[in-house]
Amino acid sequence: MTIALKPSQGLDLLHDITLAMVRETKPDGLADFTHRQLAILLTVYLERPPHTVRGLALKLGVTKPVITRALDSMGKQAIIARRRDETDKRNVIIQRTVKGALYVEKLGDMVTRKAADIGPGDET
Repeated sequence: MTIALKPSQGLDLLHDITLAMVRETKPDGLADFTHRQLAILLTVYLERPPHTVRGLALKLGVTKPVITRALDSMGKQAIIARRRDETDKRNVIIQRTVKGALYVEKLGDMVTRKAADIGPGDET
């Protein structure tokens, strides 16, 4: 399904979602993601596993240390987990967690609500 939005409507939607994420930030900082962390989170939860540090770095066009730093922060929030690949000890496998899955589901619900608020006459 395709949703046709005018550029200003797309920006309004992005603004509404970003604002809602900031407002719903809990003391543990769960919703306070950088763009990079959000891209990693959505990649891990929306694309088929396995996900590795190397693979995420390639996909995002950044270095492995950049991914590692982002994963360190996300791991402290328990929205992702890491483990060594038993078949290749050089690889680190990124795993989903229940807390992360619940957050992504909540984010999806928020996007759906905000998108439904956009009507044809809402152009600014």
